[in-house]
This record gives sequence, C-alpha cells and structure tokens, in this order.
Amino acid sequence: MPVDRLAARVGSTPFFAYDRAMLTRRIQLLRDTLPAGVSISYAVKANPMPAVVQHLSGLVDAFDVASGLELRTALDTPMPAARVSFAGPGKTDAELAQAVAAGVTIEMESETEAERVVAAGRRLGIRPRVAVRINPDFTVKGSGMRLGGGPQQFGIDAERVPALLKELVHADVDFLGFHVFAGSQNLRAESICEAQRQTVELMMRLADESPLPVRYLNVGGGFGIPYFPKDEPLDLAAVAANLRALVEGSIRPALPDARVVVELGRFIVGECGVYVTRVVDRKESRGRTYLVVDGGLHHQLAASGNFGQVIRRNYPLAIGNRWAEEARETVTVVGCLCTPLDLLGDNVTLPPAEIGDLVVIFQAGAYGLTASPTAFLGHPAPAEVLV
Repeated sequence: MPVDRLAARVGSTPFFAYDRAMLTRRIQLLRDTLPAGVSISYAVKANPMPAVVQHLSGLVDAFDVASGLELRTALDTPMPAARVSFAGPGKTDAELAQAVAAGVTIEMESETEAERVVAAGRRLGIRPRVAVRINPDFTVKGSGMRLGGGPQQFGIDAERVPALLKELVHADVDFLGFHVFAGSQNLRAESICEAQRQTVELMMRLADESPLPVRYLNVGGGFGIPYFPKDEPLDLAAVAANLRALVEGSIRPALPDARVVVELGRFIVGECGVYVTRVVDRKESRGRTYLVVDGGLHHQLAASGNFGQVIRRNYPLAIGNRWAEEARETVTVVGCLCTPLDLLGDNVTLPPAEIGDLVVIFQAGAYGLTASPTAFLGHPAPAEVLV
C-alpha cells in the first residue's frame, strides 16, 4: 500500500506499520532453510503488539516471553501454554505464580528463582514446568549485545548447573531441559555457528551429567538483520547447515526425543515494519537544511543512536510520498524533542521534501515503540497497525 494512502488510513502521524505478508514469508524462509524438526520460537519482546503476536501464533511453534504482560499477550492467542516459555531475570513472585498456574515453561535464571518456583508450585498445588537457563562459559564474537559468558545477570553459571539439577531431583517440578542465549544481532554466520557448536557441546555435557531426563534444548538465536549500508545479510543457509550437522551428529544420537528450539525475534519482525513520521518544519541553519518531523527518538530510540550510547549511523529512510523523484538534496532529519540527540537521519541525500511530506524509516519492526522512552516530554503515543 502506498505510504500516503496508509497514512490516510491510519489518520495521523507518527505511526508504525507492520506487514503481515512479509511476516508470513519470513517464517516460510526459516521453514525452508532450517533443519526439519527444529522448532521456531518467537521472542515476543522484539515486538509485542497483540495483532503481530496473534498473526505469528499460527506460524511459529512457540513463544518466549519476558514479563507478565507479555505472558498474558501470548496466552491470549491460540498458542498452547505448554509452548510458551518465560525467561528473564527478576521475575516477581506474582509473575511466577501466574506462570505456574498457566502451565508455561519457566526458564529459571538463578538458584533462588528455582526455590521460588518450587514454593509457588507447592502453594498452588501445581507441578511447575521448568528449564534451566545457562550462562555459558564462552562468549560470542560479533554480537550486538552479549547475554552470556563471564559474569551475567542472565542464567545460571554453567559450572553451577549440576548442583542445581541434583536439588531439582527432590523438588516436585517437571524438568524439561536447558536454554542458552549467548548474544543478539549477529550478522557473522561463522560466529553464530561457533556459538551453536559450543552451546550444543555444553548442553550435551550437562545432559550426560543430569540425574533428570532432558527433553528440551533451546539453543538461542541471535540472527541479525542489516541496518546500515555496509551490513551484509546473514548467510542463513550456512547457519542452517551447521545446525543440521549438530542435530543429526550430536543431539539426536544422545537425545532422540528432545525438542530442539531456535529462538528468534528481530530476525522475524525487524525487516517487516516501518516507522512513518511527517515533516512539520523545514529550516536552514548556517548552510544546513533540517527537516523537522512530528516523531523522534521517543518512538524510535534505536534509529537515533540510543541516547548517544553507540556510534550512530543512519537507518535506511526515504520520503515516502516521493518514491519516484531523484534524491538530490542533502538534509538532516530531526525529531520534535528538545534535545540534540533527537536525530533520525544525519546528512542524508533525499528528494527535496516539504512540510507535510512523509519520512519513512525502514527496519523498524523490532525493538521500536516498546524499546523507546515514549513518555519523554509528553508527546502523544504513535499508532501501530498490522496491514
């Protein structure tokens, strides 16, 4: 749908729009490429919009959630509770009780959390479904964010897991297996492959030592998407071939009935969304042209550079109602907030734009609205639509 028609349909700017057909094609790409029998779990935190989660519930095999609200969003879909996992540090007693009562799999992140899960099950008279999230003894190179290796708030240190498993033997829990998620936003296939190899080796070692049967292996994900001009798309075929070799050569011979899960968020939704904002002012300042828009970092923090915490590069953007026009003007696109950090496009070459034109930021399907400081300066929240 042309962006001007889409804007008219939404009725106001700014807004996020997500493409259901692209989401469907993305899952089909994974089905066609990943090894048969490997389950696809969607990490709801990447984009928890209920309509997106509802659509994906009929396409993926499982959901991973990280809060009570995400849990309720997942449980409001046709996805069976047994195919929902709940990860993340700092789960409250109320969230744990909700998860136990719902029958989802709780990815335990510490020994004390394990004790609280057992206690919640005892209070409710329900046997909790649990897995152990492992903080591995290796790190992943090339990831945008590392969530494993060294000291971490995520997971139980690998060397401490055997002792916990011995304790769980005497607890009334339904132990399923292990979860390792060591890094995110990685475009280097060999780095992901090496992480998979080390993850499976670690899981197989712990499974061999476990006094409890292992039926579930979540090997994480971390598949990245390109955001910037020099980024090369991930070689998904190479990653899939490596995973196939690990499943057939290591996992199936030792654990023939274990469910193997790949957990993905950004890779599924990131390229399926856009953020659309309208030019409300055009100004010149000492030789530089600024397009001031009605959106900004309060909706799309990542595109602005995360409050200056990372080296900022431009996300791909365009003037949505001037697709056919030549890009012949260099401008800086800024948001409406009272901070110089509210920068959406720095010295970008675009077709000449006027007040009322639509700026489209691509790769906006993941970690957009809910990962941004929406209350900053009190501007209205943007709309979200699934089209």
